[in-house]
Amino acid sequence: MRRISQQTVLLVSLLSPPVWAASFQLDPSHTSPQFEIDHFWIFTQRGQFDRAHGHLEYDAEQHTGSLEVVIDAGSLATGNTERDAVLKGSGWFEVDRYPVITFRSQRFIFEQNQLVTIEGELTMHGVAQPMRLEIVSIKCGLNQVSRKQRCAAEARGTLLRSRFGMRADLPFVGDAVRLHFETEADAD
Repeated sequence: MRRISQQTVLLVSLLSPPVWAASFQLDPSHTSPQFEIDHFWIFTQRGQFDRAHGHLEYDAEQHTGSLEVVIDAGSLATGNTERDAVLKGSGWFEVDRYPVITFRSQRFIFEQNQLVTIEGELTMHGVAQPMRLEIVSIKCGLNQVSRKQRCAAEARGTLLRSRFGMRADLPFVGDAVRLHFETEADAD
């Protein structure tokens, strides 16, 4: 009988969401800000930024948190070096003048104990605008290797690049940019 109760306790602990609050560092090797933009109304151009880091405070029990993500704009990559050079230059990201893109949260929104949205401010190309990230998933647990809490998250959002002063090639290259952000973070 004791064996059954130990197995039951183990099963319940595995199925129950963790109750914890922690401070996390985003793992740069597992952080991938990606984007999509329409090109000539028929083609979707995709790209990503290869270098990003940040910090997350997350308390699932108290429904609070904060997030800061810093993206190296010069790490932009679309799979084509000529296109990358154009996007890093004048009229687009101007990475020599604006080397980083930052997102700073202002509010975490929960529904039924689940984080669903992070509202904040995105600063890009020297302009700050409100940004809303819809949380696709967030999973946290104990990393068996490091023995630290680890979270993995995926979020999506949309912005209008013209609101950040990037109007090059409108309307042939779309104004709406779809963002997809994946990250893993380890507790401090």
